[in-house]
Amino acid sequence: MSMGKILVVDDDINICELLRLYIEKDGYDVVIANDGGQAVTKFKTEKPDLVMLDIMLPVLDGWQVCREIRKTSQCPIIMLTAKGEVFDKVLGLELGADDYVVKPFETKEIVARIKAVLRRVSGNSPIGETVSDSKKEVKYEGLSINLTNYELRVNGEQIDTPPKEMELIYHLASNPNRVFTRDQLLDDIWGFDYYGDSRTVDVHIKRLREKLEGVSDKWALKTVWGVGYKFETKN
Repeated sequence: MSMGKILVVDDDINICELLRLYIEKDGYDVVIANDGGQAVTKFKTEKPDLVMLDIMLPVLDGWQVCREIRKTSQCPIIMLTAKGEVFDKVLGLELGADDYVVKPFETKEIVARIKAVLRRVSGNSPIGETVSDSKKEVKYEGLSINLTNYELRVNGEQIDTPPKEMELIYHLASNPNRVFTRDQLLDDIWGFDYYGDSRTVDVHIKRLREKLEGVSDKWALKTVWGVGYKFETKN
């Protein structure tokens, strides 16, 4: 029985075959694309469970492929690239990537990251609540966060929000005025086996603020300088 389907996108055929060898050895099916155009096409036809996406690609680069995928899907994406600069990592996260691996890499690390990301996505209960719990929803003036249906509503209007942003704002809003460090949020939302760093939290907070800015003066998503973040409420 297959563990899932992985779309590997890289213009280096040797890297693709190496990844195929190790990923299939762990029980996954692997589909390969060697340029960005193929990647978009195969994503639509193959419907993979996860995408391993190189940045430097012919036809469409990895950023463009990531944007195209995010228009219609929240399928997990691990960016795979030779670039290790902070800018590239932050841009990848802002576009909706779930993780980031810099070449050269260890194949065992790749498989571990695939498993970790798929485990986070399939779990959907990062805050310790079980599927059998009652409806998971918190409401404030102008804001409704429903984690059962993964719906964020601002002034009654549903706002398209990726799963990790939903889980993050739900976690903070469920614990009003409590300060969380970035490391705590990484553990609570992404899990102990997450390989990223605290900038992941900063990027997701930034995107949430863009969605929530100016909605109400009764609550706010606040930065506690030198510590972390909190969902602040006022009486």
